[in-house]
Amino acid sequence: MLSAVHAAALIICSGAASAQDGSASAPASAASAPAPAPAAASAPAPAASAAAAAPADAASSPAATAPRPNGASTEAAREALQKKEGDVDQAKVLRETLSAADKQYSLLRAGKRAITYDLTYSYIGEQLINANFTDQQLTAFSIQNTRGHTVTNTLSADYGVRDNLTANVTVPFVSKYSQSESFSGLTNAFGDISLGARFQPFPVTREFPALTATGTLRLPTGRSPFKTIERQGLGTGAGYASATVGLNASKVVDPVAIFGSVNFTYGLPAKHLSQVRNGQELKEVRPGMGVGFGVGFAYALSYNISTTLSFQQSISARTKLKVLDGARGLVDTKTASQSSAMLNMGLGVRASPVTTMNFTVGVGLTSDTPDFTFGMNMPLHF
Repeated sequence: MLSAVHAAALIICSGAASAQDGSASAPASAASAPAPAPAAASAPAPAASAAAAAPADAASSPAATAPRPNGASTEAAREALQKKEGDVDQAKVLRETLSAADKQYSLLRAGKRAITYDLTYSYIGEQLINANFTDQQLTAFSIQNTRGHTVTNTLSADYGVRDNLTANVTVPFVSKYSQSESFSGLTNAFGDISLGARFQPFPVTREFPALTATGTLRLPTGRSPFKTIERQGLGTGAGYASATVGLNASKVVDPVAIFGSVNFTYGLPAKHLSQVRNGQELKEVRPGMGVGFGVGFAYALSYNISTTLSFQQSISARTKLKVLDGARGLVDTKTASQSSAMLNMGLGVRASPVTTMNFTVGVGLTSDTPDFTFGMNMPLHF
């Protein structure tokens, strides 16, 4: 009797246990059902998982943050403008640009030396119209075209006498080709040698512009235009000595430098001449006083490239001439005043930590100015 009861109890307990195991295993299996999905996502083998992972990787990539067609070129330009090892500050680039545009804005430390090479080409063309009238009737008419090509190679040496005083000597060599209706010729000769000094009276501060006083003595070492044959245009110098004093100011406000200058020139007379002009003999030339000024700015595009834009003008008073006329003897006459103006555009490229190539294009704005000029300068190191 007891055994039957125990057997029945065992059957009931085992059924209940089976029921409890089934009910417990069902939720467990249901809860564990999502588990394969994360495992599949983490597995690299399925193609779907790689495709799903691609957007996440693209979103985290810096290049994909700018989905522009020219994004690569923008990044390349930004990289080019960034400062590289060996580059200098933009303020120094601007100061070097000012020195290249016009040495009057720069000074050397005491005991330092510098040699600079300049190459300049200029072109000037003139058209002369000769017309003769007799009794209000045109009896003769002709047009003469005159063209001049000039290439100037210049070596300039600077020496720092003191931190605020720099001495300078400039030696030009001129090749000049002149062409007209009656003459074509080439000449090669030295130009006018110049001796100069630059002085900085006040220390440079961040608040005020840098001021530089200049003085230049130009010697008549070139071929004088008053000692050549008339209308050949083969002179390589001014023909007289002159002295120039000036004052320059510059202010660097990174990445821009603003500069300006004013100067006065006095020319010594050229005497004991004997050039024949229009049937008269030129005996003496007394140049008029001259005044010049200029303004401009330089802009640093990067640590290696800078640009300049400047305007320069000079005005000369009337020159006095003494000519010997066979009928009237020694006669005094005057020429017209002259005004020359140039618009200059420049580009500076830093080729190495110690070498900067500078290129300048100038456009003449008046009839007394060369029509076109092109220049290049660079420092020389020995």
